[in-house]
Amino acid sequence: MQKYGTRSLAEVLAPAIELAEHGFPVTEHLANSLKSTKKTLSRFPSTTKIWFRDGQPLQMGDRAVQTDIAATLRAIAAQGSGAFYRGNIAQATAAYMRANGGLITEADLASYKAYQDEPIKINYRGIDVYECPPNSQGIVMLEALNILEGFNLRYMGHNSAPYLHVVTEALKLSFADRDKYDGDPKFVPPIPVHELLSKEYASARRALIDPRHAIEGEPAPGNPRQPAMARNPLQYAGPQRVPSTVGPAGQDTYGQTTYLAVVDKDRNMVSITSSILSLFGSGMVVEGAGYFLNNRMDYFYLDASDVNALAPGKRTRQTINPALSVKDGKPFIVFGTPGADTQPQTQLQFFLNVVEFGMNVQQALEASAVISSNFRSSYFPHEVAGKLMTPASLPKHVLDEMAGLGHHLDVRDVKGVGSVKAIMIHPKTNVLMGGVSPTGDSYAIGW
Repeated sequence: MQKYGTRSLAEVLAPAIELAEHGFPVTEHLANSLKSTKKTLSRFPSTTKIWFRDGQPLQMGDRAVQTDIAATLRAIAAQGSGAFYRGNIAQATAAYMRANGGLITEADLASYKAYQDEPIKINYRGIDVYECPPNSQGIVMLEALNILEGFNLRYMGHNSAPYLHVVTEALKLSFADRDKYDGDPKFVPPIPVHELLSKEYASARRALIDPRHAIEGEPAPGNPRQPAMARNPLQYAGPQRVPSTVGPAGQDTYGQTTYLAVVDKDRNMVSITSSILSLFGSGMVVEGAGYFLNNRMDYFYLDASDVNALAPGKRTRQTINPALSVKDGKPFIVFGTPGADTQPQTQLQFFLNVVEFGMNVQQALEASAVISSNFRSSYFPHEVAGKLMTPASLPKHVLDEMAGLGHHLDVRDVKGVGSVKAIMIHPKTNVLMGGVSPTGDSYAIGW
């Protein structure tokens, strides 16, 4: 707010304080989330006194009132961010930690200092695309875009089997590099960000994509410092069968993550993601402060040799990776989504829907999208599921062709491109065009 904002912190927080203090109606999506995590949430009295009524989770239409979080926000509005890390709020947090076996102390909170990183970017067909640097996984979408730039995607056709195949394979290769190199820069060997995002390295990785066969399982990472030395150490899958059953959408996998895309009257763009990881994080609300504690440590590895291994003071690799793009030096599209490891995948497909296939924002967000799990999941115990979550809405011949290429399909009754939200600024008229994927509690609002 101090560096980029045009309004005071008190002005910005006022609506949130009002909602917390006077309450807001519980939506169907929120009610279902509370119900599905009842067992976890019911363990903590500080949580149930806010989110339960008569021993049961709040239901759709109930009003959620959070007076403690209102007081916390009011203190921050008056005193700045320091009010959270020192004083009454910090004391309440440390006391709750002690009472529940946690490790964070008042001294830990007081010593915390946020800092600003420089974004990373690539140029895709004349458009500058910006992402968050490590310890974010923002590098995944950018590397995949570089790989895909070498294919004639328009010729393949939107959501054809050849198109979805190369998108999936590019993402597999990019995730393999994430798992090898991406961690907290303060704790790991120098991350070869420049090399990973070079066009030369993208060409070497692109050569590993076989148009007739899917990569089996988790691919090996590349060597971005010596891309010319790339070999083909990969295994490719044989033909598979399309599952006979269709699974549920599984929208709760988006967890308790909020994404906001904002464009103001001066066409400044903000792309921001805030997350406590899983549904309601740890399930624990800090007594007297009103906020949930996250469970982000679930992303760490316990293998000391891994780039994302747990260590004191270390930040785990984040799946959070809000994005934006600039065309001809002007703000173009701001976009992002919840969804852990699905984030760079759905953001990538939304972006291609617009820039390759000429869709408007809402069309691009309602299209079908595929999601791979041919890499180590960010969630402990970091399994490689080896599936391709595929919407049942895709034509049967596309599903058949994808299975024939060797993809292990997990067909789901899912709609839209993840839970992506986006705003595009028309390059000629400067008009704002916003849209949301039809999942969860997502809205496009203008005033």
